[in-house]
Amino acid sequence: MMVGFLWLVSYLLLSVSALLNCNGGYGVSALLNDDVLGLIVFKSDLHDPYSNLASWSEDDDSPCSWRFVECNPATGRVNGVLLDGLSLSGKIGRGLEKLQYLKVLSLSHNNFSGSVSPALELNDNGLERLNLSHNCLSGVIPTSLGHMSSIRFLDLSENSLSGPVPDNLFDNCFSLHYLSLARNMFEGPIPSSLSKCSLLNSLNLSSNHFSGNPDFSSGIWSMKRLRTLDLSSNLLSGSLPDGISAIDYLKEIFLMGNQFSGPLPADIGVCLHLNRLDFSDNLFTGALPESLQRLNSLTFFGVSNNMLTGEFPQWISKMNSLEYIELSGNGFTGSLPSSIGDLRSLKCLSLSNNKLTGNIPVSLVSCTKLSVIRLRGNSFNGSIPEGLFGLGLEEVDFSHNELMGSIPPGSSKLFETLLTLDLSRNNLQGNIPAELGLLSNLRYLNLSWNNLQSRMPPELGFFQNLTIIDIRNSDLYGSIPRDICDSGSLKILQLDGNLLNGSIPEDIGNCTSLYMLSLSHNNLSGSIPMSISKLIKLKILKLEFNELSGEIPQELGRLENLLAANISYNRLTGRLPVGSIFLELDKSSLQGNLGLCSPLLKGPCKMNVSKPLVFDPSAYINQISDHRRRNESSIASTSHHHMFLSLSVIIASLAALFIIFGVVVISFLNVSARQKPAFVDNALESMCSSSSGSRSPPTGKLIMFDSQSSSDWISNPESLLDNGL
Repeated sequence: MMVGFLWLVSYLLLSVSALLNCNGGYGVSALLNDDVLGLIVFKSDLHDPYSNLASWSEDDDSPCSWRFVECNPATGRVNGVLLDGLSLSGKIGRGLEKLQYLKVLSLSHNNFSGSVSPALELNDNGLERLNLSHNCLSGVIPTSLGHMSSIRFLDLSENSLSGPVPDNLFDNCFSLHYLSLARNMFEGPIPSSLSKCSLLNSLNLSSNHFSGNPDFSSGIWSMKRLRTLDLSSNLLSGSLPDGISAIDYLKEIFLMGNQFSGPLPADIGVCLHLNRLDFSDNLFTGALPESLQRLNSLTFFGVSNNMLTGEFPQWISKMNSLEYIELSGNGFTGSLPSSIGDLRSLKCLSLSNNKLTGNIPVSLVSCTKLSVIRLRGNSFNGSIPEGLFGLGLEEVDFSHNELMGSIPPGSSKLFETLLTLDLSRNNLQGNIPAELGLLSNLRYLNLSWNNLQSRMPPELGFFQNLTIIDIRNSDLYGSIPRDICDSGSLKILQLDGNLLNGSIPEDIGNCTSLYMLSLSHNNLSGSIPMSISKLIKLKILKLEFNELSGEIPQELGRLENLLAANISYNRLTGRLPVGSIFLELDKSSLQGNLGLCSPLLKGPCKMNVSKPLVFDPSAYINQISDHRRRNESSIASTSHHHMFLSLSVIIASLAALFIIFGVVVISFLNVSARQKPAFVDNALESMCSSSSGSRSPPTGKLIMFDSQSSSDWISNPESLLDNGL
């Protein structure tokens, strides 16, 4: 409703303005000037959730008192509209063309959508600065933008603009000093007309889909006023020719994240003002140009993840302003020079995944500003310089090397700063320093695959922010500290492949953030703690190859987030927990236990109840023998057992033969009884008569047995006698 009203007001105002113009413009300033009219029309297309534009009123004679509007004091006309970061949304509509003296239009960090063309349909009226960055604009760049010869600053970054950039866009860019099209979805080649922007200081085309081989020799290298060049994160390819030295005042060049190949420009060291250089994540080959050592102003040097080779530059200490050295992921060989300690401004040294050898220079201790050191995946040997752990380091990664000796204890400075410590896959020995427990900000600890032969210090429970502990395959012995989970921040605990013994502490239930518990291949004994059921975030549980016994707590079935579990090769018995992942485990996750109840396992099922679920055949035979003896002593007593079908048939057949044999013997005795003496009669009477007081000659009963009949005679043998003929 309000929008319709504003449109009606705008229409009436435009009509009045047109009428007044037809009358020679008499009284225009008294009624309404073009600036008020244009801004009111522009506002009508916007959604202003915080009423930042409430001061914009069509009742005012001039907009110079409005918020976010700037006017030229001499003329009283609007020369700047600055609406950055006001959460405005909607489309950039008409009205701006009325601002005939506008120099600056800045609408960045809002939620404007739709095409950019309405905002650019401004005649060449002297607009110098246009900033539409950090919005939701889409579509292509209109070619009309190329008509704005007065534009000095153009920023369309952080939108969803797409398509190729028109080749004639920069035909009139004689005044352009700053251009950013970064973080859009532009594609195709970089326009060759860009080289006409001879006054350009900053060019940023990063994070798009530009492709092809840019024209460096006669194009980009000819833009001698460039200070910043950013072509990173595109699909650009081809080589980087010599000639970069023509850009005398170049300070920053970023080409990372493309597919450039070939050697680095040999004359790059002539760009003496260069401060930041990042060619990482490309396909560059060859050695580092020696001219680089002339770059005394360079603070950031990044060529990581290429295919560069050759000896590590011994002259690198001459680049005495270096703060960041990023050479990881190449094929550099040789050793680090001791002169590297002369880089007193060094903050980050990243040399991972090369072919470097030798010792870690003790001189690095002199780099007192060093906070990150990554030497992962090389062949460094010797011991860790103890003084390094006296610096205020935040990240240390010496993993996958051949380091020996012990772990330095650290210092009070390190205790406050260290966030990541990775010494895995070395040959380190000795105890885990108890001082590690004082690393109050440590979040990641990896000492796995070493020869520590150490106990786990109870001080590890002092960690307040630790999220990952990985000390696999490091010859740890002793028990797991009870207070290892006191902080409650631990998410991953991996202690596999050690010599740990004792029980899993019940306090493990305090690790309420834990989503991976891996204690396999140890000598842990006792039962699985019921407190593990408190780990509601747990996703992986690995307890295989231990000496755990007893039944699995049924409460573990409540672990709804559990995705994988392995409890094989322990001494566990009883039923699996109902729910969670346990009933879905395969044989490899259950086998090798004493008596787990699962149809996947062949062994016996042992439970703390009187009636087992599955019988051992040998145990079954013993039960049948006991049953026979009980029947002979007391015919009235009964007992019901479940039997295997094949075993029942065999026993029934044997019993039938035995009874038939007994019937034949009794019949024979009955026939011959009439010829026996009295004392024989009395003896037979005591054995066969159903009444001890009877003196009548005993006469047996003939019992017909059918082998196909029911086997109920085992539990009730009297029924056979009742069927005697």
